[in-house]
Amino acid sequence: MQAPSSNIDSPPVAATTGGVQKPTVRADSGLEMVRNSVRYHQRQYIKEKADTVRSNTLVTVSSPAIYRLPTEILSEIFMYCLPHDEHLVPRAELAPILFTSICRRWREVAIGLPRLWRTLQLAVGFDDWQKRALCYDSWLKRSGGCPLSLRLLCHTDCNELQNLLKPYIQQISFLTLDFITCDGGPFMTKDFRTLKELTINPYVLDDPARVIDRSLSKLPVSLRRINMKELLFDREQLEFFTDSVWAHLTHVEVTISGLDAFTRILRLCPNLTSLTMDGVFYPIETVESATHVNLQSLCMSWSGLWSSSEDIAPFKVITLPNLRVVEARHNERWPHKEFMEFLTRSECSLERLVLDCAMGITAGQREEYATLVPSFELICSAHVYEQ
Repeated sequence: MQAPSSNIDSPPVAATTGGVQKPTVRADSGLEMVRNSVRYHQRQYIKEKADTVRSNTLVTVSSPAIYRLPTEILSEIFMYCLPHDEHLVPRAELAPILFTSICRRWREVAIGLPRLWRTLQLAVGFDDWQKRALCYDSWLKRSGGCPLSLRLLCHTDCNELQNLLKPYIQQISFLTLDFITCDGGPFMTKDFRTLKELTINPYVLDDPARVIDRSLSKLPVSLRRINMKELLFDREQLEFFTDSVWAHLTHVEVTISGLDAFTRILRLCPNLTSLTMDGVFYPIETVESATHVNLQSLCMSWSGLWSSSEDIAPFKVITLPNLRVVEARHNERWPHKEFMEFLTRSECSLERLVLDCAMGITAGQREEYATLVPSFELICSAHVYEQ
């Protein structure tokens, strides 16, 4: 006998929510065909199992073996059958909601397994919000006390989403904010006291700073990682933030304009251990130098970094005594001299160096790096040449 379905088991939001995706560059068609085929066959397999089970409503001695599996094993099967998407969309034909429509026991096991419900994609600004809210709330209740990873698609005012999340705010550890427009006020994260990682993606036609800056002006002290690579910050915009706001961050991904923005990031984040940075640097700049004693990993890619007179390079303005890993990608000349002076000045024990061969690394430089650094890699397109 089938148990009655709740709002989440017949979700009214599947079509719209699933349709809003992050804008991406078109991937290799062959790889995409393989991925789509894997997803299709996985879903077909689950559907076939579901159709088989639906034809049996009573569990008896002669029932299929899958009926008699211990709850622990059935739970692991459920976890294995979840879609591979980072954040799940409520759909009746997909796990985990699919499990609740098979039979009474499967439904009880699925609802009683909080791990099944710990990731979710939510959207506001599409069709009937009340129906969506009921679906989302039912899903989040089933997560029990599990740490949550959420992706929020903010198409309009974020207040409705923030109100919905209040009962679960202490569970949210990982949060992705996709701003479809800048209507309404900022999404305030300061009350998310267990938040560890935050990603912000603005997909807007107007200036995103109106919402983004205020969303980042007060961050929870628990936050350690932040990904802002879809945002572009210059020194003037970074002056909006006080020195204490980002002081607790240890991992930052960001896109910047100007070397002075690079040094400002280092000053804003004194506890930073890892920085991934895309930069647009200008040939004529007077930049105050910066020393950072905690940074251990620096991953850089840039454009417009040097002029023909070679009068500017990022390694001229920084000193990083605890740096252990450097990755650099660019399509112009690698500043070998400036980099070696930086290593001498910093007195750091570099353990790993990864460079793009498009920067024109000479054979002599490769030999020098291979002697100096325990792990030296030269990357050319999709190939890595280890020295």
